[in-house]
Amino acid sequence: MPHRRRRLRWFGSAGLLILALGFGASWYVGSESASPAPRHIGAPPADLPVEVVTIPSRSGSRLAGWFIPGEPRKGAILLLHGIRANRLEMLGRARFFHRLGFAVLLFDFQAHGESAGEHMTFGYLEAKDARAAFDFLRSKASGEKVGVDGLSLGGASALLADPPLEADAMVLEAVYASFATAVANRIVVWLGPLGRYLTPLLTWQVEPRLGFDPAVLAPAAHIGAVHAPVLLIAGDADRLAALDEAKLLYANANDPKELWIIPGARHQDFHRYARDEFERRVGAFFTARLR
Repeated sequence: MPHRRRRLRWFGSAGLLILALGFGASWYVGSESASPAPRHIGAPPADLPVEVVTIPSRSGSRLAGWFIPGEPRKGAILLLHGIRANRLEMLGRARFFHRLGFAVLLFDFQAHGESAGEHMTFGYLEAKDARAAFDFLRSKASGEKVGVDGLSLGGASALLADPPLEADAMVLEAVYASFATAVANRIVVWLGPLGRYLTPLLTWQVEPRLGFDPAVLAPAAHIGAVHAPVLLIAGDADRLAALDEAKLLYANANDPKELWIIPGARHQDFHRYARDEFERRVGAFFTARLR
């Protein structure tokens, strides 16, 4: 019996140690995941007629951005970059849309690039930025129909905006269906299948750290508020925003809607991965709906 009690105490102590180590590791991962991603962007590209702009947002940040005027009655497009990126990620798209005559606005979300912010919030504050940028573009390109092209975090933020963005067309690239699923997918990629069981250790941190319930980060539950044509783009090898999530978003979206699945594409810049097909499909989509 004494030996048995010692073994039980040992296993109990080992279990507590493992739990403490898991908690500490998850707390560190949570800190790193929400940390800002500042970057000096530099001068605007000389090949575009860029106007440097600053956009006040209800996120508390002043958003650094570039506005590129377009041709009259050709439409305007808001570009929303992905997490830990900035407006430079969308520069290739901006050049393409400018060639088609669209006015274009690209900017840095709060806590990204040259826009101030204490934490990334995975779409919560960034949705307020999307709202502010959309309203700014609608004012700058007065009278034009406005489209939105959002990549990953950018697409999620477009869907989470409150009130919903009154876009005339929306392209959503590699968007997660829910925050819990996004976290679980990433842990599985990092740690393997057993990592999925650590998801609660990360998701519970959001409210005490960032001040909101992560359950509100559910793009698949919000896409039904979009009453405009939607083009969803997904990679069939994407392990971070899996194909099943794109199919759920598509199922919940209103008509008219399209789903383009790119063979072999992971969670990456689809414009770079499949440039010719991207420009053909997305260019036609926006041209037909924003002219």
